[in-house]
Amino acid sequence: MLEPLSFPFVQRGLVQILVLAVGAGVIGTWIVLRGLAFFAHAVGTAAFPGLVLADGLGFAATLGAGATGALVAIAVGVLARRPAARERYDSLTALVLVGALALGVILASDVFGSGSNVESLLFGSLLLVDGGDIALAVVASAVAVGLAALLEQRWLVTGFDPETAAALGARSALPDLALLGVIALLSVAALATLGALLATALLVVPAATTRLVCSRMRAWQLATVALVAVEGTVGLWLAFQTNTPPGAAIAVLAGATFAVVAAGRALVMTSRARRAAMATAALAALALVGAGCGEDGSTTPTGGDQAAATAEPIKVVATTTVLGDVVSQIGGDAADVTQILKPNADAHDYEPRPQDVTATADAELVVQSGDNLDTWMGDVVEQSGTEADVLDVSENLEVRLPGEAEGEEASKYDPHWWHDLRNTATAVKAVRDALSRADPGAKATYDANATAYLAKVRALDAGIAECFDQVPAEERKLVTDHDAFGYFANRYDVTVVGAVIPSQTTQAQASAGDIAKLAEVIKKEDVKAVFPESSVSSKLAAAIARQTGASAEYELYGDSLGVDGSSGATYLTMEQANADAMVKAFTGGSRSCNISGL
Repeated sequence: MLEPLSFPFVQRGLVQILVLAVGAGVIGTWIVLRGLAFFAHAVGTAAFPGLVLADGLGFAATLGAGATGALVAIAVGVLARRPAARERYDSLTALVLVGALALGVILASDVFGSGSNVESLLFGSLLLVDGGDIALAVVASAVAVGLAALLEQRWLVTGFDPETAAALGARSALPDLALLGVIALLSVAALATLGALLATALLVVPAATTRLVCSRMRAWQLATVALVAVEGTVGLWLAFQTNTPPGAAIAVLAGATFAVVAAGRALVMTSRARRAAMATAALAALALVGAGCGEDGSTTPTGGDQAAATAEPIKVVATTTVLGDVVSQIGGDAADVTQILKPNADAHDYEPRPQDVTATADAELVVQSGDNLDTWMGDVVEQSGTEADVLDVSENLEVRLPGEAEGEEASKYDPHWWHDLRNTATAVKAVRDALSRADPGAKATYDANATAYLAKVRALDAGIAECFDQVPAEERKLVTDHDAFGYFANRYDVTVVGAVIPSQTTQAQASAGDIAKLAEVIKKEDVKAVFPESSVSSKLAAAIARQTGASAEYELYGDSLGVDGSSGATYLTMEQANADAMVKAFTGGSRSCNISGL
């Protein structure tokens, strides 16, 4: 049951939770008492434009989020200074929130094309906290406790009787601004833990829960601190046992606890009802403990005697589905490959799971795609404490797109290097060599497997080129969901007319102007098809196709392989399926592209 505590990343997450529990517990009571729950949620969410700016300009995310949070707190506080506005915190907060989110969307979509760094901060990752995150949590909690001790009487008086407070001389806006400011500070500190969208699971829900059973302020605060600590600890443990994101586990647990306490309180009207509520709570607690103990015996072993007993194959972690397939083909029976992303998953916004970190901790080789596609893996490697070699496949690619200079930082414009099979051939050699360095005893196996696989890669490349040679150049016009096929188009002389999402990341958003311009170009160029992608919603692509008279029946595999049994279940069949779909769409179904021996 205590196995998770043996991992450093769990220990750091636990410290982060316990430190935040102090500040969140104390200030959470004031959030509930003063009716600032919506503000607490909004101030974290409104950090979005700050996160985008930080990601786009290359400075610390917490600085961007902190600056935005401070501006939101000041804006709401200043607007609320008017007597008629004091009872309208929610309305004022909504106005500021809408403006902040609109600015964030514009920056993310049209200015920076921001990707997974922003997503991880919106949803958090308690598994990847570091010393800086813990230090910020310490500062935030210390400030929260200090301000609460100094200003709690002013917060109480100005919150419930502002006219009397003003008559007694308490006219300054600073105490209320301090309260809004410390809420913003705690929200920023909770970014690494739960993310901006789930911060209320720490700041609001526990305080609302303990309010149901506490009548005195000091007891309420102490009970809230304790509940935040318990929910955070148990949620982290449950996340480890069930391999789910810790932020979501903590949020669900907090909500369930509130529901149980509220139901129990409603039942405490007669002695019989009280006994029934106590029995229900006891059964729920036993079920929770039993479920946790049951999971303990079924999790994937990550160390100890059992791992040693099956340690003959080298342990390898690969981030994407493409790399998982390639590494498995080369490693064969000599490599035990853990593939982090699942079929049709989007690498741009993935949140690492507990088992991703534990698998990395045990690995002897880590293979990542690079080119800013799976940047989250760097944090996983760091927090796991692994001593494994890390292979970034993108570092020595054979082909770069025009405009992407040799030696530039990670192909900043297009991370989808595998759609040029010449790059895949280079990647196969790099994986082969990395496996041989990590496991010299199986070098002959890796060499033989790589040679056989390279022959298939080169045959597929030649076959696809031959297929496209049969399609007139003026008919090879490509419109996809997002800009994922630059390498493919460059290799086989396909003209990229446009993309529904004009970015290499699926996290950007298409504007109305972008869509209108794309529709005009599709009609002008007589584009025959708009291609949805397997890992992206097809609704917008289908709508544009209907508007322009193009077809949207042929799907492509852009960022991910397909599920088992699909035409894109392996890397080689995926690329052939993409070629086949394009050839059929370009020729109105009169031609296809089928290559045997894959």
